[in-house]
Amino acid sequence: HSDLLGGVVSTADPDSEAWTFICEERQIAGAVLGSFEAWLLLRGLRTLALRVERMNANTIALAKYLETHPKIDAVLYPGLTAHPHHDLAKSQMTGGFGSLMSIQVKGGKDEALRVAGSLDVFQRATSLGGTESLVEHRFTIEGETSAIPENLLRLSVGIEHEADLVSDLDQALTSI
Repeated sequence: HSDLLGGVVSTADPDSEAWTFICEERQIAGAVLGSFEAWLLLRGLRTLALRVERMNANTIALAKYLETHPKIDAVLYPGLTAHPHHDLAKSQMTGGFGSLMSIQVKGGKDEALRVAGSLDVFQRATSLGGTESLVEHRFTIEGETSAIPENLLRLSVGIEHEADLVSDLDQALTSI
């Protein structure tokens, strides 16, 4: 549900410098989930497969829709057959191509910001993988030294109804 991070760190060499560092950090900072965090993790795992399935389906549908949109210069998503690394992604990503994609809006920074500001279903935030759809203008976050194109918007697609997401993007693109 995008409200916690959890993971596992392991090594084949318990005498390594990296493992020693990890053990020291665990003692100093603590690296054990509390009971509430464990409950959040369990809650999220129960619906993870369904959420990922819906997010993947929504994202490929949006990518295909935007791929031919007259106000979009490019859709960067490995699930599209036109993507230069589609075959590699297809061989590695057997359960779908993920819920993160980028689009390049025709025009420049101002047009991309206008689109992002006109979205209603997509919320403006820097995150990914949650149930809600998000949009961010990376260039604004990274600043003038960024190599990110000024017209690029990053979309993290959630579990909302596909038609609502398409409609939201469509109405936002009419603002340019």
